[in-house]
Amino acid sequence: MSDEEKPLTGPELVKEVCRLIREARVQWDAHNNASCRRVRGQALRLYLTLTEEQKEQIPQVLRVWLRYRSEKYFGYRKNKPKKKKKAPRGGQA
Repeated sequence: MSDEEKPLTGPELVKEVCRLIREARVQWDAHNNASCRRVRGQALRLYLTLTEEQKEQIPQVLRVWLRYRSEKYFGYRKNKPKKKKKAPRGGQA
């Protein structure tokens, strides 16, 4: 395994979680919902692997944003991406 493929641990993991949460916030502010959902999911997956001490190192503003967005907008059965409707076929004009 190269250095880039090793799983993150310790301070690097905390730093990556902070970076992903900040990136998700940027995407949210830019109204890029699909991108926000993807980046927030990555951040949440890593956040859930942190110990309590590591979670304390994440700034409170970022922790609150991650929880708030996760529960309010992206929680179970909340605002799922809508399926695109196909254009009707046929030649009637």
